[in-house]
Amino acid sequence: MTTRRIAMWSGPRNISTAMMRAWENRPDCTVIDEPLYAHYLAATGADHPGRDEVIAAGETDWRTVVSTLLGPVPGGKPLWYQKHMCHHLLPGMAIDWIDALDNILLVRDPRQVVASYLRARETVTPEDIGVPQQEALFEHLRARTGDDPIVIDSGAFLAAPEAHLRQLCERLGLDFDPRMLRWPQGPRDTDGVWAPHWYASVWASTGFEPAREHPPELDAHAESVAARCMPAYERMRAASLHT
Repeated sequence: MTTRRIAMWSGPRNISTAMMRAWENRPDCTVIDEPLYAHYLAATGADHPGRDEVIAAGETDWRTVVSTLLGPVPGGKPLWYQKHMCHHLLPGMAIDWIDALDNILLVRDPRQVVASYLRARETVTPEDIGVPQQEALFEHLRARTGDDPIVIDSGAFLAAPEAHLRQLCERLGLDFDPRMLRWPQGPRDTDGVWAPHWYASVWASTGFEPAREHPPELDAHAESVAARCMPAYERMRAASLHT
């Protein structure tokens, strides 16, 4: 049986957890939730909700994490979906191990991300929402293969989830499973220990909800952060799946 490791690389305040739900609802797939988070917190000293609990529950050596991600799949299933945050790729970390994964970039309009991020945090930088790191990963994958990597724009995805998932599965050489569109409410054992701080809306969901995004109101600093991220976002979005 061939093992496929599918890595979804996102920034915060996106639909990354709902995507994890979709893949975990496939009987042939197991998932892992932000395995580099403990390393990120320990290395940066970032003051995130539940910081000490996350560090205690996770692995703080990124090399050990990578060894696990490239090792046996829990439960012996053929698919292993790995939910990653781009800002967890810190300077000095090797990224050649990523080449062994089937990589997908999940992007979102930076103005929406900044607005959502600032509802939970006091300040924001482009690096906080992972856009420079995501662009660097985009360039790395493009240079390795000569083609654009698979990109999903969350706004377009939420307008047509089934069509996007069908196209994504086709690109990956997998059969689409309609169970990816609906899942049971509530927490799952695979959720990170930080879930109580961030996953309330996903716990209440049973599927992908239509996007209800309105032009956000941003102050001058927030606007400047979004503006700095916009060229990278537009470049990656140009390579995104279209239905």
